[in-house]
Amino acid sequence: MGMFTPYKKHANSFNYKPRYYDPVKEARELRRAELHGTSAEDADHEYVPGQYLKRQRSARMERTSRRSERNNGGRMRMWIMMVIAVMLMLFVYRLYPVIATAFSEKPAKANSNTEAYEEEEFDPYAPIVIIPND
Repeated sequence: MGMFTPYKKHANSFNYKPRYYDPVKEARELRRAELHGTSAEDADHEYVPGQYLKRQRSARMERTSRRSERNNGGRMRMWIMMVIAVMLMLFVYRLYPVIATAFSEKPAKANSNTEAYEEEEFDPYAPIVIIPND
């Protein structure tokens, strides 16, 4: 046994463990009752054969319906993406060649004289042709 000292290493703690209460056991029993389909409301009713199976079936059907609702959103997204892809393919197939030819054609020249000189290949030894500005 140690000597009395006015300085403590830690404060006094209250470590009370109830004698008749086990939270793990209570949680386990509550979960078991939930899975079994019994509750405080059903305690006064008599057991009807198949009532637990009906509850489980209805819960399962509800879960699957929620899952199918979530999957419908994914299906709708997939259809939208497919429509966009088809429209893009139509654009490339039908409109792109038309647009490409419109931009690749040379615009018509206003002056036919300058057109004739521009089409010739450059010859450094040829005489210089001077075109007056009118």
